[in-house]
Parts: sequence; structure tokens; C-alpha cells
Amino acid sequence: MLTSGMNLLELTVNQLKRAAAIKEQIENLSKELRAILGAPAMPGAAPKKNRTMSAAVKRKIAVAQKARWAKIHGVKPAALSVKRTARAKKKRMSPAAKAKLSTKLKAYWAAKKAGEK
Repeated sequence: MLTSGMNLLELTVNQLKRAAAIKEQIENLSKELRAILGAPAMPGAAPKKNRTMSAAVKRKIAVAQKARWAKIHGVKPAALSVKRTARAKKKRMSPAAKAKLSTKLKAYWAAKKAGEK
């Protein structure tokens, strides 16, 4: 802001007051401009967006990276594939097991509530 020939110690009180007033005006005008443009009040205070990638995109990136690595290191690309790995089958609870668990939990919570009173 100050040129290299100026020294703060050489400025008069009036010059310092004037500089402070100008700086305040600049800040006020900047706030007004940000309000008009819809920018956040403080520069740099913008919320960061979390970017997420789908699993398919991550797989494509991984396969491409493995292909680049294979090209550099001389590995055959036939070993690389885009196929998804097989998921483990979900374990399901039988209706009888659900009913048994439900009665046990109901008894547990009834006992716990009775113990609190």
C-alpha cells in the first residue's frame, strides 16, 4: 500500500487519520460489493464443499491407474479387470429367531424400566 519511499514514522497525525479513514471506506465498500454479488461477508469464509465419488468412478480410476502402472512396469494388462468383486450374501434372520429376540428384548427393557422406578 505504501510506496518504498514512504516511512510511517514520517507521516503526520492528519495523514495517518486520513489513511485510516480511507482504509475504512475501502473495507465498507468491499462489504457492500460482496453483499451485492452474494459473496460471503468475509473472504475465505466460504463453506467448503465435500466432493464425493461414486464407487463406479473410483473403480474406473483405480483400473486406469493400475493400467498406467502396468504400462510403466511391464505387467500384462490382462490381469486387470473392471469387474466388480462378488458381494457376500446377506444373512437373514428367520421369523422365529426374530420373534425370540423380540421377546427377550421386551423382557430386558421391562426389567430395566422396573429397576429405575
